[in-house]
Amino acid sequence: MNRFTDYDPFAWVYNEHWGHMFTDRVVPVLDELVLHALAPDARLLDVCCGTGQLAQILTARDYRVTGLDGSEDMLRYARQNAPDAEFMLADARTFSLPPVFDGVVSVFDSLNHVLSLTELTFVFTNVHAALKEGGVLVFDLNMEEGFRWRWRNSFSLVEDDHVCVMQLLYRPQENVHTSNVTLFRLEDGRWQRSDFSLTQKCYSEQQVQSALQTAGFADIEAYDAQGDLGMGGEIGRSFFVARKSAG
Repeated sequence: MNRFTDYDPFAWVYNEHWGHMFTDRVVPVLDELVLHALAPDARLLDVCCGTGQLAQILTARDYRVTGLDGSEDMLRYARQNAPDAEFMLADARTFSLPPVFDGVVSVFDSLNHVLSLTELTFVFTNVHAALKEGGVLVFDLNMEEGFRWRWRNSFSLVEDDHVCVMQLLYRPQENVHTSNVTLFRLEDGRWQRSDFSLTQKCYSEQQVQSALQTAGFADIEAYDAQGDLGMGGEIGRSFFVARKSAG
């Protein structure tokens, strides 16, 4: 199974624009769902950690954080942003770690980038194996309503030294979304262009619950980001909480 490397060209602009944006909004949700119940020095695994902004906040609170991502370029920024965290280059679908973590988090619809239910079940199985008994997994996903509301049309970011244009295409018959990205960066006095695509898969709540159960999780709960957790503007985003049984 190939490691996710498609996100290397996205790392710079993600770190520049999106990493802090969602992290600042999601930390109060994580506090409510899981962090309030953990010891101050708990060990946390951040799956698909991206450019490390969440790890930065968690290590500042004295949690012992390991970040995992399949993109070398994402991790290069993560190490700069969160120097007190540990990071490992690994694919969420295939990693193997001993059961030493009190909690696992995966945010900003990272797991939508896992493109089949079988592979999503692999991710959950790997996470289950890495958790201590009684440990908890928290993650969010874009659901169908979110794709239909937010993932359409195009938008652009224009700065003095870079321009990013994203064309958003949701194909409901396949439950797949594609972002076609064109990025221009001014480097050493010359404009450089890169073109790449990012793909997400839409899963139903029933599919997610079934995959979690297959992986061994219990006490599974789902929360609507806007209705249940007060995240305004997050139509069609759900958070899931699942626990590894003790004993």
